[in-house]
Amino acid sequence: MSEKKFTVIGISDNRNQFFAPEILEIIASGSVFSGGRRHREIVSSLLPADAVWIDVTVPLEMVFERYAEHKDVVVFASGDPLFYGYATTLRREFPDAEIEVYPAFNSLQMLAHRLLLPYAEMVNVSVTGRPWKALDTALLEDRALIGILTDHKKGPAEIAERMLYYGYDNYVMSIGECLGNEMERITTLPLREVTGKSFSNPNCVIIRMTAPRKRFFGIPESEFAHLDGRSNMITKMPVRLLTLSMLDLYGRSVMWDVGFCTGSVSIEAKLQFPELDVVAFERRSESKSLLDENCRRFGVPGINGVIADFMDCDPGSYPAPDAVFIGGHGGRLDEMVERIYSVINKDGVIVFNSVSQESCRAFKNAVGKCGGVIESEHIMILDNHNPVTILKAK
Repeated sequence: MSEKKFTVIGISDNRNQFFAPEILEIIASGSVFSGGRRHREIVSSLLPADAVWIDVTVPLEMVFERYAEHKDVVVFASGDPLFYGYATTLRREFPDAEIEVYPAFNSLQMLAHRLLLPYAEMVNVSVTGRPWKALDTALLEDRALIGILTDHKKGPAEIAERMLYYGYDNYVMSIGECLGNEMERITTLPLREVTGKSFSNPNCVIIRMTAPRKRFFGIPESEFAHLDGRSNMITKMPVRLLTLSMLDLYGRSVMWDVGFCTGSVSIEAKLQFPELDVVAFERRSESKSLLDENCRRFGVPGINGVIADFMDCDPGSYPAPDAVFIGGHGGRLDEMVERIYSVINKDGVIVFNSVSQESCRAFKNAVGKCGGVIESEHIMILDNHNPVTILKAK
């Protein structure tokens, strides 16, 4: 049996908590308690007179050091401690400790209850101290019902602004403020009426789709904004789809798009694989606004556009790729392939679209020098354009 035990009790924001007799007995017999300051205000009248209280504040390392001094700690946490909650943190930091959890409803459940909203199909995401990726993924997946845990920096107004920026005006938002206490308020508004407004904390939101967005599988090149109106400076749709197929993106984590120009390959990849992290490199400064415009057109948040010559970048400062598409090489293909091979993950792939015999030979030679192999090769001819050879290296 573990020498350390945490009993984690979930509570709401209600100042008059109802606890089952079993939980009341745990509190009455406890000696060391912990939680946020707000939790202490709520339960202070129930604590033994000689109780020791450990505030949960950052840095958490200092909190964990105090926990280490005690064998049994009763912890109060918001809602369900295993729903993006503190019990998960305790399991990570004290893997050998015994942990017992008494959950309450989490805030998104409470908001759904207030709205009389069946929530079995709801996708839950958190932006509390986290990046936007989980919400971006849910939007790209066309989820009809999304529950979002917020924080002071990513609240209802900021969420609405981001969604509208990328064209997701096909949702309404329900905001639950101070759920469970006397300041509780529930509001449902179109996203445009949420922007610019302030809401009391803590809060959470549920967004509901009102109509589906138009989705492409193979975006016509005419739909993209082009570099100085040059429609030829884009990977054509059939070539793009074959390129994505050869990149074999299912189950991969990170893709690099080297020489993104309009961003067509990055955008198509992110639309089809929303959880994929995409880093796109381009040395033309004007491509930054072009990528932004095209991401907005097609509702694709989350692509990391890097405006710099790839050969001047430190590849180790970006997440290592599982797949790389080379859309431009500036005459330095040999060096570029060598640089990519120095960081690409095991079993990663590189796909290169060649429009000349010289660049085709150069890519094959560069891959061979790095110990790689050409796994597949296809030649595609579109209308009156020159043939394109699509090569996949492993």
